Amino acid sequence: MSRHAFVVWALLLPASVFAAPTWQVISSEAGKRIEIDRTTIKRDEGGKITAVGRLVLEKDIVDPSSGSAYRIIEATTRYDCVSRNAATLKRAFKKSDGEILREEEPKSSELPVRSGTVDDKVLREVCRPTKSDAREVAEKANEAAGQLKKANEEMLKKEVAKAEAAESVKKSPPPAVKTMPRPGPTPGHAKPAPAAEPAAPTPAPAPAPQPAAHVESAPKARVVAVRSRQASAQVASPHDLHWSYEGDGGPEHWAALDPKNVLCGTGQRQSPIDIREGIRVDLEPIKFDYKPSAFRIVDNGHTVQVAQYGGAISVSGKTYELVQFHFHKPAEEKVNGRSFDMVAHLVHRADDGKLAVVAILMEKGSEHPFVQTLWNNLPLERNLEMSVAQSIDLNGLLPENRNYFTYMGSLTTPPCSEGVLWLVLKQPIQVSADQVAIFSRLYRNNARPIQSASGRLIKESR
Repeated sequence: MSRHAFVVWALLLPASVFAAPTWQVISSEAGKRIEIDRTTIKRDEGGKITAVGRLVLEKDIVDPSSGSAYRIIEATTRYDCVSRNAATLKRAFKKSDGEILREEEPKSSELPVRSGTVDDKVLREVCRPTKSDAREVAEKANEAAGQLKKANEEMLKKEVAKAEAAESVKKSPPPAVKTMPRPGPTPGHAKPAPAAEPAAPTPAPAPAPQPAAHVESAPKARVVAVRSRQASAQVASPHDLHWSYEGDGGPEHWAALDPKNVLCGTGQRQSPIDIREGIRVDLEPIKFDYKPSAFRIVDNGHTVQVAQYGGAISVSGKTYELVQFHFHKPAEEKVNGRSFDMVAHLVHRADDGKLAVVAILMEKGSEHPFVQTLWNNLPLERNLEMSVAQSIDLNGLLPENRNYFTYMGSLTTPPCSEGVLWLVLKQPIQVSADQVAIFSRLYRNNARPIQSASGRLIKESR
């Protein structure tokens, strides 16, 4: 090819072919930093995202296969934002930006992304919802809210019409009883007076009609009934109050609200506790069997609760099926006096009815994509459960290190039932300050105070 022809060919190519990568630092730690080239981010038809990221080290590492040193590991990876899986398509080991030591194309399939890894940090960046995604979610939520409002208004109209009809029937006077007139005298003839006929009793005067102003319409009658119910509620007994996290229904009153809650005040194995002085032993690892699935989410008046379809854990030879998971702010548990910003409680039940709760502690840091998916689908109304077709994988909420504390305790909400196996993961996960603030808008504080450990045995992985 002549020099002239090469110049013409080069001018016809897109500028991106010759454009140098634009690296952006997304994480920096002692001795290393993680960068991505945003110009390489592409989404395929299946929704998966391919991007090029790299790990840049401050010190050289010797390559065992060649004996030479490298400082940069660059990878082209395909990410599944929903299941939090990743597949490395190409990897290069570089001495510097312009000098490649060796390249490889791994044949590995998609694998779960572990928290805290390079792939975890890149996935969080490339899977972050765009403004258009957020607008689409908001539009769908507004549409659903409008449909719900319309349905509620129609139902309310029907109920009002029924109440007015019933009240109208109730207020209507009974029909008058018709009596046959007593036969009178024939015209032209005088009626003879009966002998010694007793005088007819003088009829009582008819009650005067009430002024129209005293007749109550049906809507006013309903208002009076509502006020009556409100007045009754004001003098209700403690058993009529519902439990909460403050005021008359707060934790210090739970035992008095309902006889079923007696353990909230008298139990000796209550949760949460400040986890201290655990004995370090070789605990059997928890076997997590969570699979991606659609989910249901609800703000139930006490917390944000999520239910998935399937999933289980196995520990000490026993299997517990996942029932639901929910959140508390701040974290109910403490570890050696240390508090955490939030906690997720994953509630499981065995065939014999016994419960096991996995606690995942949360601290402020980088944004967590799994939590953000839940927040994106928060219902607009309290006690309105949303069924979401989008798939989530609970493995994405687990920390990389699965070591844990364990002890026997109770439910942290009424009726405070005891005999619950607690499994508190030692490594906290990170959630952003914004994600904590979103939950705080719903629940400023929904944590039960720390309970006495009462000399319980606490074990921890060593």
